[in-house]
Amino acid sequence: MIKTSRMVHVVLVTGPSGAGRTTAINALEDAGFEAIDNMPLTLAPRLFEGSTLNRPLALGLDTRNRDFAASQMMETIDALAANGAIKLEVLYLDCSVDVLIRRFSETRRRHHLSPDGAALAGIHLDFDLMQSARARADILIDTTTMLPRDLRAEVTRYFAPDQGKAMAISVQSFSYKRGTPRGIDMMFDCRFLRNPYWDLDLRSKNGCDPKVQAYVAEDKNFAAFKKQILDFTDLVIPAHMAEGRSHLSIGFGCTGGKHRSVTMVEILWKDLQLRGWHVNIRHRDLVEQASHTRTSNTKVHDS
Repeated sequence: MIKTSRMVHVVLVTGPSGAGRTTAINALEDAGFEAIDNMPLTLAPRLFEGSTLNRPLALGLDTRNRDFAASQMMETIDALAANGAIKLEVLYLDCSVDVLIRRFSETRRRHHLSPDGAALAGIHLDFDLMQSARARADILIDTTTMLPRDLRAEVTRYFAPDQGKAMAISVQSFSYKRGTPRGIDMMFDCRFLRNPYWDLDLRSKNGCDPKVQAYVAEDKNFAAFKKQILDFTDLVIPAHMAEGRSHLSIGFGCTGGKHRSVTMVEILWKDLQLRGWHVNIRHRDLVEQASHTRTSNTKVHDS
């Protein structure tokens, strides 16, 4: 049992190889966590026997760990969760198969589960072995469209202790044609709103543009939709905080992920910021995605 005067926050970082575990571990370390990566599963439980931990701990575990077995990993998670001196959160980093293949190709690394063959076979086996951990995750971050700096910022927003209010809120726009994002807690369909695509002067612009926002706002249902979204978030955000949650993810979708959904994210971001919440926004399907990633009180820097 851990010897400590208070509950220790433990974040177990996992997911398929190539999804960004090292980046996440580094971000947690920068946020004040003690980081331990690639520890053999058989040694993980011993880490908490008779030790004194005064800092939060980030523990990296996945199929690259020595003597990995899916069943043993779940036993480790269950044992940590049952320890009354630990506040455990499982952070699962997800990613699409196509992007993982591209990442392995770009880095010229062999997949550890397919050292003598194509990365695809190893990636599929990795996904199979991680299914139980994914289902157990408290937090799921899909890194498919993220740059490393985006992932660092996202992890920091969830776990940095000095980010103001305890609840970190992520709001993103997306295109239904390209599929719904994974890991979204609440999703709203904006396809009933007036579509700037049909205005030739606005077609090439996006919902970050005030002219596009004004066009969408002229829809007869816009004011009521906005009000009900704000009333809903005013209700559920404090309720989730009362249940001990530290993060909430909200998505707005439209046909192309360029005009209406982006408009709603931009407007909600400003209104939630005025209410004092720490909010991260991402526009998944804008071409220059990195330049459209913002938070209410932090800046994302390359490093």
